[in-house]
Amino acid sequence: MHRSRTTPLSLARPLAPIVALALVAACGNVGSGGPSTWTPPETPASFETHASVEQVWLIGAAPGAALDLVDAEGAPLASGTADNNGALVFRQVPLGTAYVLGEENGTAVASPALDVRAADAPPDPSFYAAQELHDGYQYIETRDGTLLAVHVILPGPEDAGPYPTVVEYSGYSPADPDSPQPSSLIASVLGYAVVGVNMRGTGCSGGSFQFFETLQSTDGYDAIEIVAAQPWAKYGMVGMVGLSYPGISQLFVAQLQPPHLAAITPLSVISDVGRGVLYPGGILNNGFATEWAAGRKADARPGGQAWSQRRMDDGDQVCIDNQQLRDQTPDILQTIDENRFWKDEIAGPASPFTFVHNINVPVYLACQWQDEQTGGYCANMLDRFTSVPNLHATLSNGGHTEPFGPAIFSRWMEFLDIYVARRAPRRSPISQLIVDTIGQAAFQTSAPLVLEPERFLDVTTWEEARARWEAEPRIRILFENGAGADPGLPQPAFEMGFAAWPIPGTVARPFYLGTGGILSDAPPIDSGVDSFAYDSSLAQVTTLPNGGHEWAPLPPWVWPQPNPASSGTWISAELAQDSVMAGPGSVDLWLSSSASDVDLQVTLSEVRPDGQEMYVQSGWLRASRRKLDETASSDLRPVATHLEVDAAPLPPGGTELVRVELFPFAHVFRAGSRVRLIVDAPGGTRPRWKFEALVGDGSEQIAVEHTPAHPSRIVLPVQEGLSAPTALPPCPSLRGQPCRPYAG
Repeated sequence: MHRSRTTPLSLARPLAPIVALALVAACGNVGSGGPSTWTPPETPASFETHASVEQVWLIGAAPGAALDLVDAEGAPLASGTADNNGALVFRQVPLGTAYVLGEENGTAVASPALDVRAADAPPDPSFYAAQELHDGYQYIETRDGTLLAVHVILPGPEDAGPYPTVVEYSGYSPADPDSPQPSSLIASVLGYAVVGVNMRGTGCSGGSFQFFETLQSTDGYDAIEIVAAQPWAKYGMVGMVGLSYPGISQLFVAQLQPPHLAAITPLSVISDVGRGVLYPGGILNNGFATEWAAGRKADARPGGQAWSQRRMDDGDQVCIDNQQLRDQTPDILQTIDENRFWKDEIAGPASPFTFVHNINVPVYLACQWQDEQTGGYCANMLDRFTSVPNLHATLSNGGHTEPFGPAIFSRWMEFLDIYVARRAPRRSPISQLIVDTIGQAAFQTSAPLVLEPERFLDVTTWEEARARWEAEPRIRILFENGAGADPGLPQPAFEMGFAAWPIPGTVARPFYLGTGGILSDAPPIDSGVDSFAYDSSLAQVTTLPNGGHEWAPLPPWVWPQPNPASSGTWISAELAQDSVMAGPGSVDLWLSSSASDVDLQVTLSEVRPDGQEMYVQSGWLRASRRKLDETASSDLRPVATHLEVDAAPLPPGGTELVRVELFPFAHVFRAGSRVRLIVDAPGGTRPRWKFEALVGDGSEQIAVEHTPAHPSRIVLPVQEGLSAPTALPPCPSLRGQPCRPYAG
């Protein structure tokens, strides 16, 4: 194996700031032809070819050479031109034997026969066992010969092991020997052996990058099996760690069921690449989502990451050689633009909700309702982990880094102890120092963050600890995160546990839109309509326009008041008692418009007895995308198909039922508070999301009917019989939830 060693990182290094995430899907296609009698040319090609999972790639061709990919019968599969480096990648190649054909010096040439493989056909275990890893920086070899950069941090000498071991895998910089990612650094300080692995086409890893193509999953499988085969990996099993991108990657790897994967801890992840992040409601998120995509495009350039350029400058020949396929990286922004509608073959494989049923190891997952990056949609896939022997999820209000707050961090440490280290959890003396450091780096506070009391001190065996953990409710909701200590700190006021998500027994409570801007319990008995102008001027407006940081305790939120001329607002009477709500919601509007299409944003808020209004959640929909997947939809969750064939303009002069999906949330509306619904064009409700909204000429009008025949309403997920055990939280205090004076 190729190795290039560096001095291991000092564990005294401060925690790095936590990096961001959003996502996109990218995919290429090849054609197929019918069988024929065919004999490949006898002259072997001088270029080097490799077959892989759904892919054929080559290097060493003449720049600009025209090359064809054919199957074993000579039928054409694809064609392409070698880039300036003499490289070419064919993607989405069907299973079977293939050849690359070309011409050299006027002679037809052919590659050797290439075996295009299936993802579920891994190498023999001896392939993994033959690779040795040691403390420091080096490379591993995947099943197709690609070398991936890795950085190993051992908590002590190899011969003092074995050590409980975890892997962090992403396209960021997990293999950077000078700056491990946050989860890796934390795990190493807690005594775990940690292996950071850079995805193909990133950093110093070979190959060409494409967001979560199948090869990235099989590479992760290979990395897990190689690491688990090391003598210093305890029990010959490994876990996975990471927040955001390296959290999402765990889902993709685990779906392939690596036999030596012990457990995963996906934090702040996505469930649906389209509906949840990139195209919420069919409207392009051209804020964080496309900005993140542009960053990945830059990272995938030769030497695109600073640390890999440093290694090349220092003479790392493997890193230099591994850049040869970088110009074959598909343009991720072009792919976004070309896939504005849902396509099963594109968005499906990139959306975890379609495949998490294949995961068969214990999972500890955490997500946030107002996550400014991944969006808070991930709870919608929790009921799809049907093969997981033990799924525990912690859900809370707040932003992207909440899992590093003390309430979730404590459980993360317990989970790793139980399912990776196989021991009764015992908190390391350094844990509080870690939390304090996180507080400064991630939450920008020097105030103390209090870890919850240790919960397993009376447990002496691993088996007893595991049994206790598995007996706990699978869904843990942290309510009013930010109101548990000093206002704004990442600590909840209280929590509740539930058996599953969606929460069993959830009541779909409708509030009906009525005349005079009211929300009532009963359907309307008279006819009314509310009209307002369509105004997309807030599409690029965020709630932190003045440079504030959304992870700080009390960010300087700027949540604009709704414009009466360009929004519809409705508000309920004061609630007689606390109303605990947890789940998705639906805003069902009988809508007409003078325009053939409009973009809608629905916002749920709480108007409190103290005159303050607190943001709760939003949802979005392009009206032409209103067609529902009836099998997936319910009273509480309208799921649009987002298929191009289903898109239809609003009928001129007609009224259509347009159901807008309200993203999942959990919130307590206190007795005396009122429920408020705002309907307008997208923008002004998120700190980093922006929208490529439809632009009108200023004359467009939207009308919402509320009549006995057309009873517009908002349907909310109520948990009956529950109430808040604490007083009304300060305003502001709740993380991710701006607060403003109510202006009715």
